[in-house]
Amino acid sequence: MTSYFLDVNVWLALSDGGHPHNSNARSWLIGCPDDSVLIFSRFTQLGLLRLLTNSSVMGDKTLTLGEAWAVYDGWLKDPRVEFYPEPRNVDAVFRRATEPFAGKAAAKWVGDCWLLAYAEATQARLVTFDQALCEFARKQGNRAVVPG
Repeated sequence: MTSYFLDVNVWLALSDGGHPHNSNARSWLIGCPDDSVLIFSRFTQLGLLRLLTNSSVMGDKTLTLGEAWAVYDGWLKDPRVEFYPEPRNVDAVFRRATEPFAGKAAAKWVGDCWLLAYAEATQARLVTFDQALCEFARKQGNRAVVPG
C-alpha cells in the first residue's frame, strides 16, 4: 500500500473538470493502485473549500460553501480517500522543514514546508503540481510526484 498526500492544487484539479491540469490529475489517479490511500489533512480540506468558493479561482463556476462541502464529501466516498488528523510529531518535522528558510522572509514556503512535513509525518508521498515544491521535497528525501 502506498499513501499519497495530495497538495491543494491536485485536489482542485481533480475536483474541477475544466481545470487546466484536470486530465493529468485524472490520469495519475486512474493509475493509482486500488490499495492506495489518498490523504486529506485539515490544511488541504480548508484549501479546497476556500478555492472552490473563490470567484478569482473558479470564475463563473464558483461554488457556494454548501456545494464545496458536497465536493469534499464526494471525495470521502472514494474508498481510497481518508482524512488524517494532525500527526503528533508533525511540529518537529515542520520546524526541520523550515530550517533552509530560517534567514529569509519565506511566506510562500511556510505552507509548502507544512505540506512536506505532513507528508513525512504520515509517511506519505507528496503529490503536487508545484515543480519547485516537488524538487525541494525530493531534496528532503520525500519521493514527491508531479501528476501527468
